[in-house]
Amino acid sequence: MNMDLSPKFPATFTETEAGVYYHWAAADSQVLGEAKVAAGKLVLRPQGFVLPHYADCSKVGYVLEGKCGVALTVPGINTKENMGYIGVKKGDVLPIPCGSVSSWYNYGDSDVVIIFMADATKAYVAGEITYFLLTGQQGHLRAFSPEFIAKTYQINADKAKNLVGSQKGVLLIKLSEEEARKIPNPNEEVSNILVHNMDASQPDVEVDNGGKLTTIKGTEFPLLEQVLGIDVSRLVLESCATRAPSYATESQVCYIAKGSGEVQIVGTNGKLVLNTKVETGQLFVVPKLFAVVVSADEQGIELVSIVTSTRAAVGEIGGKNSVLKAIPSILQMSFNVSQESTQHFLQMLKTGTIIVPAMNLY
Repeated sequence: MNMDLSPKFPATFTETEAGVYYHWAAADSQVLGEAKVAAGKLVLRPQGFVLPHYADCSKVGYVLEGKCGVALTVPGINTKENMGYIGVKKGDVLPIPCGSVSSWYNYGDSDVVIIFMADATKAYVAGEITYFLLTGQQGHLRAFSPEFIAKTYQINADKAKNLVGSQKGVLLIKLSEEEARKIPNPNEEVSNILVHNMDASQPDVEVDNGGKLTTIKGTEFPLLEQVLGIDVSRLVLESCATRAPSYATESQVCYIAKGSGEVQIVGTNGKLVLNTKVETGQLFVVPKLFAVVVSADEQGIELVSIVTSTRAAVGEIGGKNSVLKAIPSILQMSFNVSQESTQHFLQMLKTGTIIVPAMNLY
């Protein structure tokens, strides 16, 4: 299996005074299409507004910086309105099902930065998120004839033309002060149903001077499993710490939210298929069953990732739950080492953890 797994920065998809939307194009990263995953990144400036749209992928939005309001429809969620207007802030995870309509507004005084990672199994373009706008220059409503618009909304033809032709923007627009004042405050009640903050979750693993790993589970955030079927994790490694090798039965998409480090991936036939530096803003994919290890540079590193199934099994190769824990004689034959070396190795597994603090190897 030959594919380019090198980490990639995104390309600019569209940019206006309201902000920028970036995407990772499948043409630049074949593995996105092969793994049936996709990603995008939104930078929304103060008073920036994202026109109503939906996408062909179920995805997760993770807020890296700032805060904003989101108008979102989620089928099957009981709210007083068909569309809930919720607030999201740094550290929040927001599941967005395929076909759900959303619009976004930055009511804060600093940029909002959100990374979107998607299960692209049913995407029109393998490895990419395709968006469908409802309003604006490229909106669905503008494309229909005025007669159909007039009949649908029971208005005359002139009003129909004005309704769909007045908005000249595409995807990202900036609201005036007067327009901004008309946007309501987010509904906290609905926010608690649709949003989960990663910082509020208890880490699955936390090691002094090493870091922590947090995975949001369906038991604490049922919407993630019921609507999307995606696991979301955040790995924070302190200076020169290492996340021990592991593999998953489904593909993983990893975004470097902060810092830098080194990533190694081993694929079929025991071949090292990636050995490279990674830095803030890059994205890489770990194909299913490929083993991956991450080590932080001196400044540390933070990764946000998804696995495209809540039922994916993760095999730990290091630590006390290592898949290598076996009957000593079997392990000795597997490594072809002495009994003493085998016992020492098993003892290290017994006391080890999947996050290893910095250590002097020499």
